[in-house]
Amino acid sequence: MSADAEKPMSKSIFIAALKRLNELITEPVVLIAGGGGAMILAHNYPLATSDLDAIPKSLSPDAIDPMVKQIAKEMQLPADWLNPYFSTFTHTLPSDYGSRLISVFKGTRLEVLALGREDLLIMKCFAGRAKDVAHARALIKAGADTEFVEDHIETLKKKRIPGADKALDYLDEILGES
Repeated sequence: MSADAEKPMSKSIFIAALKRLNELITEPVVLIAGGGGAMILAHNYPLATSDLDAIPKSLSPDAIDPMVKQIAKEMQLPADWLNPYFSTFTHTLPSDYGSRLISVFKGTRLEVLALGREDLLIMKCFAGRAKDVAHARALIKAGADTEFVEDHIETLKKKRIPGADKALDYLDEILGES
């Protein structure tokens, strides 16, 4: 398998890659994880994903990118197995999202904290993808506080945050189907 192939990542592959990143980094780093990787690591939801959507809390993703690419070569993972893409949606998170973070990996220098159910559901609603419907339903079934999520998205809509109206429609559709 080539390093560019879409290799589905299981919990054990994520943990092995994070252990290797912990070995390679030279200073403490905290990653905030969302998306499918957080669903796998924090919420034990079995799904196929080829990356971990995560952003470093206190430094630029570029600072760890060379190590991420090295791990990709060593483990035959996609070059972007650690993907900062979800940072485009972090402005939609409630200000208190940190109180719901779940520790999913703690090494000597690296700690990975995954978004809680409500925060993942908010981000899934803003992404609004058909492929996330099952994930959103699973978060709701696992106990995500849908009233909190709906209230938060309503607040964002009142603030005219782009995409909030569509996120609310997405949530309403999911709740209507549940």
